[in-house]
Amino acid sequence: MIPLFDGFSEETIRFFLGLRFHNNASYFHDHKDEYEAYVKEPFFQFILAMAPTMEAIADDFELRPAKCLARIRRDTRFTKDKTPYRDHLWLMFKRTGEERDKTVMYWFELSPDTVNWGLGFWGENRPAMNALRTMITDKPEKVLKAFHQANIPAHNFTIDGEQYKRMKIPTDIHSELKPYYPYKELYICRRGIPLAEAYSGRIVDLCGQDMLRLKPLYKLFREAADIGLAALDG
Repeated sequence: MIPLFDGFSEETIRFFLGLRFHNNASYFHDHKDEYEAYVKEPFFQFILAMAPTMEAIADDFELRPAKCLARIRRDTRFTKDKTPYRDHLWLMFKRTGEERDKTVMYWFELSPDTVNWGLGFWGENRPAMNALRTMITDKPEKVLKAFHQANIPAHNFTIDGEQYKRMKIPTDIHSELKPYYPYKELYICRRGIPLAEAYSGRIVDLCGQDMLRLKPLYKLFREAADIGLAALDG
């Protein structure tokens, strides 16, 4: 039986806002019960409600909520921003057991300002992107087919990621694929969803429809990631 998800609540957003303005351990510990009730638990329910959709895309996704949901506590060891907690939260669906910087993933993110989701690579994944560049060069029809089947680009999706500024793009690449060639990382993000949609169970259907729509690109990116992993192992 698929768990019923009725949406996130205004209390979820209030917790994030409170943490934004009181981002310290004392405040978090004083409001930990609110985090458990209004953030962690509904995110877990959302993940469980999304599980059948993700299983329809691939049979090897990690779907255990505790493994999908990001930690509210930030890792501040390698960043200038030393605020200890996130004032938003995100989850990922990726292949079980893979490190996030070597995989391709779907994600969902909720903050006091926006709700968005998408598909792509986490940060720079040179082996996977090199594999994708090879496919762009050698199998352009295959790459184009995946983007066309997913109806990307589109007005309500953005294609983002850091690019190499000086990478030479081969002149004989298909014109539609040239913009994708110099990316260090590549992700496709759904924009423009009203935050109010997160307060309704409709968010499962809206997100699920987009995840399924992006399935052809997931398979393309997954193939690139697998080639990249094989190159690392070799």
